[in-house]
Amino acid sequence: MNPEQENTMKTTDNVSNFVHETADAIADATHKAGARIDEKSEQFMDAEQKLVKQCRGYVRENPVTALSLAVAGGFILSRVLSGR
Repeated sequence: MNPEQENTMKTTDNVSNFVHETADAIADATHKAGARIDEKSEQFMDAEQKLVKQCRGYVRENPVTALSLAVAGGFILSRVLSGR
């Protein structure tokens, strides 16, 4: 093999190694990001469940106030959406 071919082979090997290392780094980062998304998703679901539980408790303890707030909210929402 002549020196030019050897240089071409070395360059090809270097580029190939770089591509493989980069692909591995991207795969690792993607895996870590996916794990964080899963973790945050669980936290949001837990927070949602706690909020729903608190709202249900509030409605049970204060049914008249809850109904009044719902009616007022519906009235305001209908006004806003009707454009008046």
